[in-house]
Amino acid sequence: MNPFKLNLKDLDTPIKVLFTGYLITVGIGYFFALVQILFTHGMADGKFGLSIDDIVYSYYGNRSGTVIETKLNGSMKPYASEQERFTIMQWARDGAELDGYEASGTKKIIETNCVMCHNAEASGIPNYLDFAQLKAVTTQDEGATFSSLTRVSHIHLFGISFIFMFVGIIFSFAQTTSNNIKCIAIGMPYAFLVTDILSWWLTKIDPMFAWLVILAGMGMGVSFMFMWFTAIAEMWAYKYVFVEGLAIQYHRLRRTSARALGLDEETPFSQIIVFVSKRLICLVNKKIVQPLWLLIKRKIDNNDKP
Repeated sequence: MNPFKLNLKDLDTPIKVLFTGYLITVGIGYFFALVQILFTHGMADGKFGLSIDDIVYSYYGNRSGTVIETKLNGSMKPYASEQERFTIMQWARDGAELDGYEASGTKKIIETNCVMCHNAEASGIPNYLDFAQLKAVTTQDEGATFSSLTRVSHIHLFGISFIFMFVGIIFSFAQTTSNNIKCIAIGMPYAFLVTDILSWWLTKIDPMFAWLVILAGMGMGVSFMFMWFTAIAEMWAYKYVFVEGLAIQYHRLRRTSARALGLDEETPFSQIIVFVSKRLICLVNKKIVQPLWLLIKRKIDNNDKP
């Protein structure tokens, strides 16, 4: 049931086309967002694919080297040869002095390979035609700055919340899910979005929270795909998916899940989800909340010491 007493499968075709067009568009946008993450954060450690190290380098930084070294060994690796990257990194390690900038060949490499993007017209990235800005990236890599985190955080919170609002509105017309599951599915993206943003800041402070970034991103993705697939399937393939297909698998999965958890086989799926959620909350409290509280308390105690 839904508050408007309408079901996706019974909507007029123009409304279905409208909803479907929006869902397909944001679905493609979500896909390219994931690709963009793979080519930015996913290359922070120089290897394709998102890993814990990528998250740590992106937010906490690779503090064993400089910013420019991390970039040259990571996302900027394809834009310079090994010898060119070595020349730049050696210049940075030697103090990044203006006297050696041209003599070492670094200036020529920068002008040939870098300033096509890193120039005065680019926004959000340093201008390498300005030596002061270039020298700034030869300091210790401390990851994302607090100012950049502030800027990106408010953009993501405003923008992504609107996407999930409209997806959630469409999904609320679904007929094949109970109100409890709808509430969980619609609320999950917002909970994981806030967790995702918070995890950036926590990782900036301590790299132990890097895995939380990946977990939150996965949570958003799962909830998005569940609402997206359910809405599309109900509008255009209700009979083939939910009557002749998934309905049988649904009841089989429900009974199997109930048995695995020691519950009665006829337990509604919503109660199974609540049961699992309670266990997850206990696990999160034990593995995240309590260690975080101890970490904060320890830092406070250390600051209070003379």
